[in-house]
Amino acid sequence: QYSPDSVAGADGDIDPTEITLPGCSCLTSSCVVHECSCLRHGENYSRLCLRPTDTEEYARPVFECNALCHCGESCQNRVVQRGLQFRLEVFKTEKKGWGLRTLEHIAKGRFVCEYAGEVLGFNEARRRIQAQTSKDSNYIIAVREHLYGGEIMETFVDPTYTGNVGRFLNHSCEPNLFMVPVRVDSMVPKLALFAATDISAGEELSYDYSGRFHNLPTTNREQKPLEEDNALRKPCYCGCRTCSSFLPWDSSLFCTP
Repeated sequence: QYSPDSVAGADGDIDPTEITLPGCSCLTSSCVVHECSCLRHGENYSRLCLRPTDTEEYARPVFECNALCHCGESCQNRVVQRGLQFRLEVFKTEKKGWGLRTLEHIAKGRFVCEYAGEVLGFNEARRRIQAQTSKDSNYIIAVREHLYGGEIMETFVDPTYTGNVGRFLNHSCEPNLFMVPVRVDSMVPKLALFAATDISAGEELSYDYSGRFHNLPTTNREQKPLEEDNALRKPCYCGCRTCSSFLPWDSSLFCTP
């Protein structure tokens, strides 16, 4: 079932549509830094493009203005919530099954699409993962954000049964998209994919399933999976010069604590 936005999962633990963040009191058509509470971490966008964070050690939190904000719909701090702005096409690839490509030029930094689906709690995400066979495709993504103070916030999204075009994005070891958690109405993030470079019309869209791209280096555990895990890993067909031969692997959902 197609849904442009994420929905509550079958376990009902998390409702991504609930509005829990306060709105700003800005009365201008577009909010500005130092005056807008939604921009307390700095300006997010410049002419619809995500502002680069190449000089920062960590990714800056992104909060967009929301349904409770007093600013207008034309506010420049409303980008991801506007949804798809480009013509995209699902197509059949040679080795990777279905894929997604753009039918028009996309400039570096522009929002492309969200990875939307059912937002699950940890237990339901683990149950679904463990129920899969080697022939099943795994669409469940686990996003971990490191918070100030050492805490980790986890978000699990599964577009297997309900989702959008993001489910057709393939992995690449040299991707042209990168994922950023963007918050609009609540602390449940939208998993937004932005262009990492200028993308030409007809080019397949891809991102790094591991989250390494535009993030800090991976740990040794992520770089070198245990030998017994290799039997469950799937080959990577991205064809890049730096291809790691296997799709990224995260064994945490397969383990019973």
